Amino acid sequence: MSLAVEINRAWSTKRENMFSTEIKLLLQFCIGRLCCIFEDGLAKFCTWLGITTLVSDRRIVKSEENGARETPTIPSPTSVNYHFTRQCNYSCGFCFHTAKTSFVLPIEEAKKGLRMLKDSGMEKINFSGGEPFLHQRGDFLGKLVQFCKQELRLPSVSIVSNGSLITEKWFQKYGEYLDILAVSCDSFEEETNALIGRRQGKKSHLDNLRRVRIWCNEYKVAFKVNSVINTFNVKEDMRDQIRELNPVFQCLVIEGENAGEDALREAEKFVISEEEFQDFLDQHSEITCLVPESNQKMRDSYLILDEYMRFLDCREGRKDPSKSILDVGVENAIQFSGFDEKMFLKRGGKYVWSKADMRLEW
Repeated sequence: MSLAVEINRAWSTKRENMFSTEIKLLLQFCIGRLCCIFEDGLAKFCTWLGITTLVSDRRIVKSEENGARETPTIPSPTSVNYHFTRQCNYSCGFCFHTAKTSFVLPIEEAKKGLRMLKDSGMEKINFSGGEPFLHQRGDFLGKLVQFCKQELRLPSVSIVSNGSLITEKWFQKYGEYLDILAVSCDSFEEETNALIGRRQGKKSHLDNLRRVRIWCNEYKVAFKVNSVINTFNVKEDMRDQIRELNPVFQCLVIEGENAGEDALREAEKFVISEEEFQDFLDQHSEITCLVPESNQKMRDSYLILDEYMRFLDCREGRKDPSKSILDVGVENAIQFSGFDEKMFLKRGGKYVWSKADMRLEW
């Protein structure tokens, strides 16, 4: 082969590489400019393409009004809900985090992610599921609770559970590290709980609730009751039964989880109207500890971390995951969470959540 042919081939290859590089740079420039205009939509598109750095690494933008350079606000993961398992021993019809997988992170990976969240500003962690006491009979959960309180020194560590698998032995071992335990109970009538799916065999959900309440008092853990107000309990009078702090949740429909063709639940039949929800609140207005939370408040103002430590964006009625914080870091992942920090503060998301600061009579 002649020298001229070799030179031509080398130049041709170089020219193709230059052209390819120029195209890439041009695309990056165009995407960067479009990001300034279509931040939310393009961010999701870039995540799907696997090119998050084009958006998430952009820290400074130019103001069109005054030409000043401003830093975009990145939400702080002040309060995080970590759904580390999807497995559950109940089958509540409106559940939005159903058992599509049995995956649970190895505990050291989970601790690594929790430390990353603490370093990024997390003050409160709430463990949920699924049923968090199901995995390793609650020992996995207990170790994470102890780690967050003892090593990370978080002001608040809480759990949401159906209460059916909690034992006094667990409280004896881990109770001192737990600030708040919320038990889900949607009715004070056993038949209604059974219709909703909050029952396992012949065990009484209400007996479990009362037993856990006693243990919380004995082991100095703040106790709450969470209720989903739906078609089966919206007419129920709970005033005589509600004695402790009781956030009330409307039924939240999430496509692909508890609604839609591929769903494991059919939440549509549980959904009530805004008027029905307000009627329930009016009936129970004398209960001062009642904290109502609407669909909109829940959808935008909760930071939800799934079993892979991905933030879930619920704004479009689905649960669109970010990349895992273990892969891209907290700051990158949280930008695709759909988290509305202003709504979080407006709904009272930050409150006295450490039992050390609560004036409770044990």
